[in-house]
Parts: sequence; structure tokens; C-alpha cells
Amino acid sequence: MTLLTTAPIRRLSPADLPRCLDLSADRGWSRENRKWQLLLTAGTGYGIDDPDGDGLIGCFVLTRYGRELACVSMVLVAERHARRGLGRRLVTHALEEAAGTPVFIYATESGRSLYEQLGFRPVSRSTTRTGRFRPEAPVPASAAEATRRATAADLPAILELDAEVFGSDRMHLLTRLPAFVEQVRVTEGPGGRLTGFATAWRNVHHTVIGPVVAEDTGTAQRLIADLAVRTEGEVRMDVDTRHAALESWLDTRGVTPVTANTLMVHGASSLPGDHRRRFAPLMVALG
Repeated sequence: MTLLTTAPIRRLSPADLPRCLDLSADRGWSRENRKWQLLLTAGTGYGIDDPDGDGLIGCFVLTRYGRELACVSMVLVAERHARRGLGRRLVTHALEEAAGTPVFIYATESGRSLYEQLGFRPVSRSTTRTGRFRPEAPVPASAAEATRRATAADLPAILELDAEVFGSDRMHLLTRLPAFVEQVRVTEGPGGRLTGFATAWRNVHHTVIGPVVAEDTGTAQRLIADLAVRTEGEVRMDVDTRHAALESWLDTRGVTPVTANTLMVHGASSLPGDHRRRFAPLMVALG
């Protein structure tokens, strides 16, 4: 027990990537190399070194979005140290590092009770969906805009729309996306006004579609469909359950739920921004 209460929690660097992958594998998670690379550069990783080896016995990532919001994710404890208070210590350290900034987390069922004990409040749910997208659906009548491939010239408008919808500044994250994702598509309204954007990026077993930001459900559907038809194999999405119409549409397209998470917030009653236009996160580890 002394080890768990006194071992230092240090900042991680990109050089710790193999240790993070090993700890993920220890808990039965995939070795998501590209995802961890982004997390360790867009956010700040923290970990506890294994005194008996060169690996980690625990870690988490804290990603800050300006002074308004932060995300804690990838809370992992080595199996041999599970259920001994190390997870509580890691999350408590994350809240201390956030220094009063509201923090959100997508909690698994196994982790939710711990987060509730530490003061997190549930605000919504999300479903993780996978499947081979069936593209034969007709275009919804509400999705009048055609999507197009984004260009570098679209970045200022994407950043402006995302800040409005997300409610915090994610410029340091979104400017990394052109080098991280395989596809970025946008929709436009009258006068060339940007009405939505979405990306697709390759993970270990799936192509993940997200974030999806759109002015309405039909626009979100069109963005998702146009990304999915340009993707080989199965897609994955994490969809806010408040978007019931989108969930029903994905069911008909073969992208069905496999698990769920609870979106929880600490230090605020809800998340900033407009959840009505926030259909899917980039990943649950970043929002």
C-alpha cells in the first residue's frame, strides 16, 4: 500500500508511448498507437513508474481547452494493482492539475462510481457504434447541402464554428487534424457559410468518424455518409444519445451500438457550447 500512496506521479512525454501501449494491453485495450501519439502531444500525460520494471503501473491524460474546460481520459491502472485506490489517486491528481477548471470525462460503467464519489455529475450518455456502413440510404430531405472535401482555406471557419459549438478553444487540437485524419469534409449554406464539418481517421480495427459538428441531423447524416462511403471496412462512431434521430438512422445503415459511456462533468453543472450541434466527438478521450 505504501507504494500506491507515495510513488511519484510524473509527467509523460512522447517517449513514454511504448509504456502507455503496454499498460493499455495489460488492461485488455487495443494498442492504439496513433491515438496515443495525438493524446501525448495535444494533452499532457501523467504516470506512475513501475518500481520493479521500466513500465507504468498507472496513467491518465489531461487535455486543456483554454481556461474554460479540460478533459481527463485514459485512466488506467495495471491489473495487479487494481481496486487498491490507485485510480482514485490518479483522478484526484488530475483534478488538482486542472486547478479549478471544469473537467469532463467519458466514464465506463466500471469507472462511473469512482467519478461520482469524486464529485463528477452525469450530463448525458454516448453509444459506441461499429459496423460496415450501408450507403444505399436516400439522402434526407433536410440535408440539402452537398458536402465537399475541406481545404486549408476552410480552417478559420472550422475553428470559428467549433469554438461556438464546443464552447471552448480547441485550436491546438484541430490544427493537428490535417496531419492526423484521412478525411475532412464540410457543408456550406447560403453565401458559403460553413454549416458543418466532420473527419474520419484510421484506428486499429476501424475508421473512426468524428468529430461531427452540424447545424441539424440531416446535415450530420450527409457528412457521415459521404465520409463512410469513402472508407474501406467497418466504421466506428461515439454518438451522443440525445441525438435519437441520428442513432435510429445509423441503426438502419448497419452501424449499431456495442457499448456505452456516461459523459460526466466536475466543477460545472453542464458542458459549455451547443450539444444540439455536437453529434459526435473526435474520440471519447478528447471530446
